Amino acid sequence: MLLRTTDPFRDFDRLTAQLLGAGMGTTNRPAAMPMDAWRQGEEFVLELDLPGVSRESIDIDVERNVLTIRAERLPQNGDWQRLASERTHGQFSRQLVLGDNLDLERIDAAYDNGVLRLVIPVAERAKPRKIEVGGADRAEAIEA
Repeated sequence: MLLRTTDPFRDFDRLTAQLLGAGMGTTNRPAAMPMDAWRQGEEFVLELDLPGVSRESIDIDVERNVLTIRAERLPQNGDWQRLASERTHGQFSRQLVLGDNLDLERIDAAYDNGVLRLVIPVAERAKPRKIEVGGADRAEAIEA
């Protein structure tokens, strides 16, 4: 199903940012989206956490077998003094390389309560099927 993400150093970058006190999610470096993935029957399900992101800012693209998800959470501006800023703002991006056994033409996406849910059906060619075995008389008919 899910082969790998395209950013293998994301966790290292997150740790470095925490140690150095740098905020992630700036417009220079998109932040990661926490994700769960599982197979449920004949569907592959992805759920990504995007709290505080508007539905209109979510952009999902598929090119060949690469699924790209982008979103943006804008910081609140106003005539006030910020006392703490721990939540990530700015651009979020995630790319996933998906296997050939998924039907990328029929992806269903829904966004509810800060969770983006993608449901991708398993392709017909990847589903288990029975193969009929012919008898010996069939082989004799071919030879004759």
